[in-house]
Amino acid sequence: MATPRPRSRAVPLRPLLLFLLVPLIYSGLKALNSIGISSEGNYSGERISFVTVFTTYSSVPDGDGKVPSDTVTVGNHSYSKIERSMAILNTFTSFIKVSMPRSNVIILTDPDSKFSVNQGSATLLPIEGNYSQGNLMLQRIKSYIAFLEQKLVEFDRVEGFNHFILTDSDIAVVDDLGHIFKKYPHCHLALTFRNNKGQPLNSGFVAIRGTRDGITKAVEFFKQVLEAYSLKYMKASRMLGDQLALAWVVKSHLPSALKKFSKHEAFTGEVNGASVLFLPCAVYNWTPPEGAGQFHGMPLDVKVVHFKGSRKRLMLEAWNFYNSTSKLSDMLCLILRSGRTKYDF
Repeated sequence: MATPRPRSRAVPLRPLLLFLLVPLIYSGLKALNSIGISSEGNYSGERISFVTVFTTYSSVPDGDGKVPSDTVTVGNHSYSKIERSMAILNTFTSFIKVSMPRSNVIILTDPDSKFSVNQGSATLLPIEGNYSQGNLMLQRIKSYIAFLEQKLVEFDRVEGFNHFILTDSDIAVVDDLGHIFKKYPHCHLALTFRNNKGQPLNSGFVAIRGTRDGITKAVEFFKQVLEAYSLKYMKASRMLGDQLALAWVVKSHLPSALKKFSKHEAFTGEVNGASVLFLPCAVYNWTPPEGAGQFHGMPLDVKVVHFKGSRKRLMLEAWNFYNSTSKLSDMLCLILRSGRTKYDF
């Protein structure tokens, strides 16, 4: 991703964008700003819930029948494979509780999964399905559909309405996202895009307006993505099929979007009767580049950081750094001139 265009003046940074990525080589401080927690304004009684799909997998024994050692140390803590997955999930909820303390977190999971989250940080909602590793991305779409259909059944029994943001669990929300629903009141759902010809849409962040019409349109949209996945992309890598299907559905109904994916500006369009808001990944789904010489800083207005793949260590380091800082207003944004040569998470 290209380095963001220089700003004419310093822009206030979000309090949790600030990573102390030791032992990375870094040079210089980009900005020192007065930083404060978002007030998370009242949107006329509207609420926001973050929804993610999560399950755990046991380590596979080696030829001697022993579970291989896969311990990774971050700060003062050492994690096994399962423990690090749980640490990421708990960090995901912790970032949300700081940036958007009045929001809810809902975890859709396999009824047979055996895990618990930090007390009071999230609600577990079992949904039947095949959560095996090779089928997880397909199951995620099915779980989203089942969840949203359940919300339609409950719709008339709930006061006000609840917006939903469906995300991967390896993201850090670093600013209030309620403005999405306020600024774009006519959009049914929002997707994030990037300048990537093969996979221009990232499935790790989908926002859904909590009206009956918004949820209904989202269910119809996901069913079409599920159909495309099942018919066209079942042989794709288990981590790519849903994104290929997502792009296929959008391109089929809105081919004009292709020309706009190369720009870092939000736009709207109609996809099979749904009004879709397209938000730039550079702000709403930003991923630290991987590899030495690739990390040249971060967008000053980024609101969601996605620690996908092996970058998850950075997510824990970011949270540890936040907890070690007594005053948010004193936090600095370190702009690094070189990134990790290898991620080990």
